[in-house]
Amino acid sequence: MSGLVLAIDQGTTSSRAIVFGTDRTIQGVGQKEFTQHFPRDGWVEHDPEEIWESVVWSIRTALEAADAEGKDIAAIGITNQRETVLVWDRKSGKPAHNAIVWQDRRTAEYCAELKRGGHEAEITRKTGLLIDPYFSGTKLKWLLDHVEGARARAEAGELAFGTVDSYLIWRLTGGKSHVTDATNACRTLLFNLEQNAWDEELLALFGVPRAMLPDVKDCADDFGTSDPALFGAAIPILGVAGDQHAAVIGQACFEPGMLKSTYGTGCFAVLNTGTELCRSDNRLLTTLAYRLNGQSTYALEGSIFVAGAAVQWIRDGLKLVQHASETGPLAQSADPHQSVYMVPAFVGLGAPWWDAEARGAIYGLTRNTGPAEIARAALEAVCYQTRDLLEAMRKDWRGGGDTVLRVDGGMVASDWTMQFLADILDAPVDRPTILETTALGAAWLAGSKAGVWPSMEEFASTWAQDRRFEPAMDNGERERKVRGWNEAVRRTLSSAA
Repeated sequence: MSGLVLAIDQGTTSSRAIVFGTDRTIQGVGQKEFTQHFPRDGWVEHDPEEIWESVVWSIRTALEAADAEGKDIAAIGITNQRETVLVWDRKSGKPAHNAIVWQDRRTAEYCAELKRGGHEAEITRKTGLLIDPYFSGTKLKWLLDHVEGARARAEAGELAFGTVDSYLIWRLTGGKSHVTDATNACRTLLFNLEQNAWDEELLALFGVPRAMLPDVKDCADDFGTSDPALFGAAIPILGVAGDQHAAVIGQACFEPGMLKSTYGTGCFAVLNTGTELCRSDNRLLTTLAYRLNGQSTYALEGSIFVAGAAVQWIRDGLKLVQHASETGPLAQSADPHQSVYMVPAFVGLGAPWWDAEARGAIYGLTRNTGPAEIARAALEAVCYQTRDLLEAMRKDWRGGGDTVLRVDGGMVASDWTMQFLADILDAPVDRPTILETTALGAAWLAGSKAGVWPSMEEFASTWAQDRRFEPAMDNGERERKVRGWNEAVRRTLSSAA
């Protein structure tokens, strides 16, 4: 059997497919962006058909680049943007509505109602999550309540619900498999972490018919086989994990206390807590890191809604740069005497504040402030928010040891940003040689299940460092900068009250 593995990395702004060789090297890549729809302030949608078309195009492009055919692929692994909600007709496969994206805030008022009703403590106990529009359950309820006839059709078993992974598997298998994995399921507000199953009481609370939910599998499992008409062969789908969980695996963070942070559209820091279901006192999320062979490994997660999206805004909204890669050199040229802070709460603030009503703000502007200072403030904001997450994690989990952060995602290519991150954290930051760690994690799940990739231990031993960034900032300067950031956040939160 060929050792080639195909990883599908379906993200928030683009779909990618990567063909990995037996030695984990990249043999071929295909990537296609798709349209972001903003029907109202705070609403974010995707066209499911456009997502599907971008995935198929990316796979065919990656196969061609790798000089491979479908029959050469041993297995498919899928990783995906989490919490994005899709509902479709079981017979026709036609979507009932656009996908509602994880960034979407339309259910903020319903979330406030749930909190006023005293439901958050029980929901958090069962799911490890907080009540927030970010998660899938409230979006699914909105679709059932607002799409004409949707609730009746769902109760009759005519509609299927899924996150992006589930929808892609449905399409890849020609409608034969309606499944998901435990990491995607645990982000819905409908999945009981302790029972490792859908929770009937939560389904009743959100008014979600059990008939529309997918079956939940381990991250490395049999999810079905692709329709041979798509890529010329029936390829087994053997690995699935939400993007942040796949990055934990791709970064080989298999031991308790290991920490990774992914810098894409948003930023997500995940701390492996092993078999301990660690409850947070600092408004972090208790979640699954992954589930293998029926054994759950847990994690603490902090979610930042806007990271790379702030760079996109500088490029596309303000048009200060033509390419995202220009922001690092631009920030480096900024006036060091200006203290400009950006709080990028474009769609609210995530952990540890969880304020759905907060909106973005820039503080410290003067007549001398220009593009360089704004670019620097945007990049620094990601680092400050990461510090806030790590401080909360240290309070919640007392596993001991010094923190070393493994990073991945598009933003980590910027040496300037990674050095500032190490400086403001006062901790080393490790950048791996393979930055496509999310896709690599999905590929390992599928390849190991297929028997063509190595065991967890051997895979972890192959993790290689590109560069370690050591903190070099003076303690006094660090403290001054952090005080300024904390004041900017305080003002942003108070303005939303």
